[in-house]
Amino acid sequence: MRIISGRFKGRTVKFPKSKLVRPTTDRVKESIFNYLSNIIDFGNIKACDIYAGSGSLGLEALSRGAALVHFVEKDFFVSKVLKENIELLGVVDCTQIFRTDALRFSSQNSHEVYDLILADPPFFKDDIHKVVKKIMANQFLSDTGIMIVERSVQTYDKDKVEFACEPIKKVGDSLIYQFTFR
Repeated sequence: MRIISGRFKGRTVKFPKSKLVRPTTDRVKESIFNYLSNIIDFGNIKACDIYAGSGSLGLEALSRGAALVHFVEKDFFVSKVLKENIELLGVVDCTQIFRTDALRFSSQNSHEVYDLILADPPFFKDDIHKVVKKIMANQFLSDTGIMIVERSVQTYDKDKVEFACEPIKKVGDSLIYQFTFR
């Protein structure tokens, strides 16, 4: 896995050896960020990478100009690889790792407000539906903020009902959903 654009373009991101983690492919990541670059100015935004894994999505946002990225990753060993990636890029000062699960993180009443939230849960982990609802209810997004969720084509029927919306994009076996606070 590599960083696609920005100040860390071409740098590789270590990937944890874990059955719990499924990385966003470079193709899907590139598609998401090409889409976002048309609607977001990454300069100085606050971003959050939920179900962070290696941190690939959040590190891409950082490379493109985000001022702050928070990572949410509950697994201890996976978060160690994430920490290594952050240290290798020298971005410790503008990142923070929350070692908790996404549902607990999104249930907080006191929290940062983000301009961009990226979520790439394991494809068949259905707590993402509750997480999205809590993110919206607890106002994690700024007024102009965007949340992007990557899911599988195999979860489409359930996602359509739970999210009450259609995906904005299909890339291979991945479906991309967008949510806004408005």
